[in-house]
Formats: sequence, structure tokens, C-alpha cells
Amino acid sequence: MKSYDPDRHHRRSIRLKGYDYTQPGAYFVTLCTHDRAHWFGEVVDGEMRLNEWGEIVRDEWFKTAQVRPYVQLRDDEFVVMPNHIHGIIWIADNVGATRRVAPSDRVAPSDRVAPSDRVAPTTPRGPAPQSIGAIIGQFKSAVTKRMNELRDTPGALVWQRNYYEHIIRNERALNAIRYYIQDNPHRWHMDRENALRTMQDPLAREIWDMLQSDDRQHPHGGSP
Repeated sequence: MKSYDPDRHHRRSIRLKGYDYTQPGAYFVTLCTHDRAHWFGEVVDGEMRLNEWGEIVRDEWFKTAQVRPYVQLRDDEFVVMPNHIHGIIWIADNVGATRRVAPSDRVAPSDRVAPSDRVAPTTPRGPAPQSIGAIIGQFKSAVTKRMNELRDTPGALVWQRNYYEHIIRNERALNAIRYYIQDNPHRWHMDRENALRTMQDPLAREIWDMLQSDDRQHPHGGSP
């Protein structure tokens, strides 16, 4: 078995060929800033302190659900970090009803693992309306427009071109990812997006294995 290489796995795209990313369910997404610039604030004593630009990001994230009735977002499933964000996007079966992830065992605190942000980048081209690619593209554009107006920097890049996504297929993965999002500021010293990190996150391999195992059970996409 080949050894785990975080950088190689981070780059390699695993976006599912032919998968319908408008399909109802839950999706874990990560967006990074252009050149990993620390635009949105700083982590102090394990807490994220948003600046004015970070508040714009948070505002636009939740505005997504206000203007798109097929999208549902939850406060405990989103975090803004200095140079990236993590969030869970729920796409509804129909307005007001999301498909539940497959029932599974509830995750006890001792079983929780931090979902890796090493899910490889996707590059949506001409994303279908109401798809994850369309939702992310519109969110990024809204943030960029407001930030550039505030900074008087028309045309300046705010976000990395690609984004990272993972289909959440069961309740165990959902609970683990939700826990990781909530705990992300406390793990900043191990975050691969932190150029000054003091160590690698020891849970990265564990979560990577969990997500890969879920994908192997659905080799052709399947239902989230």
C-alpha cells in the first residue's frame, strides 16, 4: 500500500465523473483565498476574530440560503478562518425539505475525527443551475465584489480558483465534519493552510481513510 502523501492527495482531483451535483443531500466544501492571503481576521487563543472582510464572508454565506430556497445552511456547520472557510451546504429535495444522510451510528466524542481539508480541488466549468458549483461561484463573486468595493481594488482576486468538496454520505461523516468545523480555530496550529503550523494534524490520515472508505462503497457516485 502506498504511503499517505498529504500534498499529493490534496492536489489529485476526486470529483466524481458524471455525478449530479444538483442532487439533494449534504456537501462539505472548503474555499481558500488567493495565495492563501490572511484576509478575514486572526486566530487568538483558539478563537477566530473576524475583521470587516471576514464579516462580509459570513454575511454572504448565510445570504445564500435567503435568496436560494433550495439551499439550507446551519450556523454550527460553517467557519471563517484567516485564509479559508469550511461549510456544509444542504441541497433540498424541494423547498423546505432536505434529504437526510443515511442513518448510521451517532458519533461519540471519543470517536470523532476531524475531516481533512485535503479533499482534492474541483474546477467546475459551466456549472449547472442550482448545483454546488453554481452556488459556490455566486458566493465567491458576491464576496469579491463587496470586498473590492470596500478596498477600492476593482478586479483584484480574493479567492483561489478551485474549491474543495466532499459528498457527505452518512451520519457518521456528517457528525465528524460538523465537529471539525466547530473545532477548526482550536486546530489552527496544525492547519495545512497555516504557513506557521507547528505540526501536522494527526487526525488527517484517519479522516482521509474514512472519506475514502465511504467513496469506495459508492464507486459510481450513488446517493449522498
